Amino acid sequence: MKFIHYLEKTTGVDIYGIAAFLIFFSFFIAAVIWAIKADKKMMDEMNQLPLK
Repeated sequence: MKFIHYLEKTTGVDIYGIAAFLIFFSFFIAAVIWAIKADKKMMDEMNQLPLK
């Protein structure tokens, strides 16, 4: 029996997919907000780090 068949028979397993999506989406939105609000001088310093 394949693993997917176990998931089909388990009740409430759909909440894990929704929870994983919400965690990923909230992390992505937080990263975008941080990138927009970040100090430009700090971003320039971080940009130059690989070249130093």
